[in-house]
Amino acid sequence: MSFIHVLDDSTINKIAAGEVVERPASVVKELVENAMDAKADRIEVEITAGGTSYIRVSDNGIGMSREDAQLAVQRHATSKIFKVEDLLSIDTLGFRGEALPSISAVSRFSLQTRQAGRELGTEIKIIGGKEPEIGDTGCSLGTTIKVEDLFFNTPARKKFLKTNNTEGNKINDYIIKLAISRPDISFKFINNNKTSVVTPGNGNLHDTLRSIYGSSIGDALLGVDFSDGEASIKGYISKPSTIRSNRSWQTFIVNGRIISNRAIAKAVDNAYTSMIPKAGYPMVALIMEVKPSTVDVNVHPQKSEIKFEDEGYIFKMVYKSVLDAVRPHGEALNSLAATVERPERHFTAMPTNVSTSKPTMEPLIDEFHFIPATETEQTDKTQYSASGIPRAAYQYRVEQQTKSFNEARQELAQIQSAPEKNEQPDNEAGILVDRETGEIIEKDLATDCGRSPMVPIGQVDNTYIIAQDADSLYIVDQHAAHERILYDRFAAMTDKIPSQQLLVHLFIEVSERESQLINANQELFTSLGFSLEQSGPNQYRLMEIPADIPVGEGENIIREILVSLEDMHKLSAAEIRHACLAMTACKAAIKAGFELNFRQMEIILAELNSTTMPYTCPHGRPTILKFSTDELAKMFKRTGF
Repeated sequence: MSFIHVLDDSTINKIAAGEVVERPASVVKELVENAMDAKADRIEVEITAGGTSYIRVSDNGIGMSREDAQLAVQRHATSKIFKVEDLLSIDTLGFRGEALPSISAVSRFSLQTRQAGRELGTEIKIIGGKEPEIGDTGCSLGTTIKVEDLFFNTPARKKFLKTNNTEGNKINDYIIKLAISRPDISFKFINNNKTSVVTPGNGNLHDTLRSIYGSSIGDALLGVDFSDGEASIKGYISKPSTIRSNRSWQTFIVNGRIISNRAIAKAVDNAYTSMIPKAGYPMVALIMEVKPSTVDVNVHPQKSEIKFEDEGYIFKMVYKSVLDAVRPHGEALNSLAATVERPERHFTAMPTNVSTSKPTMEPLIDEFHFIPATETEQTDKTQYSASGIPRAAYQYRVEQQTKSFNEARQELAQIQSAPEKNEQPDNEAGILVDRETGEIIEKDLATDCGRSPMVPIGQVDNTYIIAQDADSLYIVDQHAAHERILYDRFAAMTDKIPSQQLLVHLFIEVSERESQLINANQELFTSLGFSLEQSGPNQYRLMEIPADIPVGEGENIIREILVSLEDMHKLSAAEIRHACLAMTACKAAIKAGFELNFRQMEIILAELNSTTMPYTCPHGRPTILKFSTDELAKMFKRTGF
C-alpha cells in the first residue's frame, strides 16, 4: 500500500493561500497591486470588520476580456512574465499568478471587469475554491473585486487573526505606503463606512504626504534628491523634531515596489545619529530607482523583501542622500532658530560656517534709547533702557554678544577653571560690578553690533537658561547645550583631544575582558585624550585625561567607555568614536543644579550658536525650546481682538 499520494486541487490551493494570504492586509495588497499594474489612476478600497467580513477593491484600469478573466483565477496564470528569463528584469508588482486563486480558495470571491468598447462586462463568482460561476454583467470600466467571509473555510487561520481594529490598521498602513509609492494615483480608503485616506493623485509626493499625515508634518519635510547614473533616490524625510517611537512612518520603495530592507533602515538611522533619541524614528519616504537586473524580487512569496546585487553601494547611497538633506552644507542662517520645538513642531537649520553667521536682535538694537535719568538714578550711576534693562548691563550684553565665537570659547574655559574674578554680575540686578569697589563697570555701546544672538534673561532651577531675541523666547537646557558644545569641540579634533597631565596618577583595576578591550582600543583612548599604561596583569595607570574633564571623573569615564565597548557589536571606528565622544562630553558638561552667572550664560549661548547641530545633544535630547511671539499670544489668548 502506498502512503504517498497527490493532493487534490482544493487542498493545494488552500495550502498555497497560506503563503500569499496571511491576513486581510495581504488580500488588499495583492488586489491593489494588480490594479496598479492595470494602469489605474483611481483606486478605491472599502472594508468592514477589519477586512474579515468584507473587502472591495475597485479601479478604473484597462480591465479584462472574458477569456482573460477566466484564466486569471487559475493558478500560475499571469500576464506579467512569459519565460524564466523575465524573472531577471521584473518591472511589475505582481508576476507569480497566485494571488486571485489563493484568495478565492479561502473566501466568497466575486470579480467584475469590463474593457473599454465593450457593452457588457464579465462576472466570476467562486466560493471557497470551488468551480467558478461565469456570466455577463453590466459594470463600470475597470475591475471590481469583492472578498467576503475571509477564511470562512479555514477556521484555524481565522482564529489567529488579531482584533478587527488591529487588522483594519494594518490595511490602513499599507494603503498609505501604496499611496506614497504612486503619488500619480488617487487612493481612497473607506473603513467601516468612514473615509480614512484620500490622496489627490496629482503626481506630487509632497501633496500626497500632506494629505496623509497633515499640514503640520508636511511643513516639517526635507526633500531628498540624489542620482549618480547607476541609481537615483527621491523623496522626503522629516526634520529631527518630528519623530515617532516606531518605524511606521518609514516607507522604502524600490522600482515602485514597497519593500523592507535592514541596510536601508540602518543607513537612515546612521544619518540621524546624535540628532534624535535612540528610541525615535523620523518620517521617511524614499523612492529608489535601480536597474531591474541588479535586484532580485523573487525572494519572498509576498514580495516584501528584495535582494540587492551590491547592498553596500545601496547603503552608502541612502546614507549620503539622507545626510545631505538633514545636514545641508554651506547654508548660512542668521539666528539661533535651529531649535527643538515642542512635539510636532519643526526645526530650522543652523549655520555650518560660523565665521559668517550673525546674531538676531537688529530690531531691538535699532529701537534702543535711554530714558533720562532721575536724580536718584544719577546718584546710583544707573540709567534704564526703554525695556527696563539697566543701561550698563544692556551695553555689556551688546558688546559681549558681538565678540567672536573663538573669544567666547576661550573665556568660557577661563571662567570654568577660575570662576571667581573681580568682575562679578550682581545676581539681583544682572549688572556687571567690580567686587572690590562695588561700582558698575560702564562700557561703550558697540558701534557695529550687526545682528545679535540670544540674550540671556536668567536661570530657572539652576538648570535652564531663559533667553530672548527680538521675536522669540527660548528655554535652554544648560547641560544638554554644554554637552553639544563639548562634543562638537572634541569631534573637530581629528588627531587627538588636548589632554591634561595628572600630578597624581590614578591606578585602575580592570577585568581580563576589560584589559583586552583597552589593549585593542589604545588608539581610540589616545585620540580621546586618555593616556593609559599597563602597570600590572589587570591594572592600568591613568596619566592623562581630556583637558575639559574634571579629574574626579577620569576613572568613571574610562569604565563607562569600557562598558559601551563591551556592548557594541561590529561597529565602525567612527561609530565607536561617536559613542565615546558623546559620553565624554556628557560627563564633562556642567550639570543640572549648577548655578551660572550672567557671563557664563552669555558664553554658553554664543558657543551653542557656533555649533553645527545646536538643537540636540549628542544623545538626541533637545537643547532648546522656542516660543515665538505668535505662540505666546495664543497661550495668553491675545488673538482675535
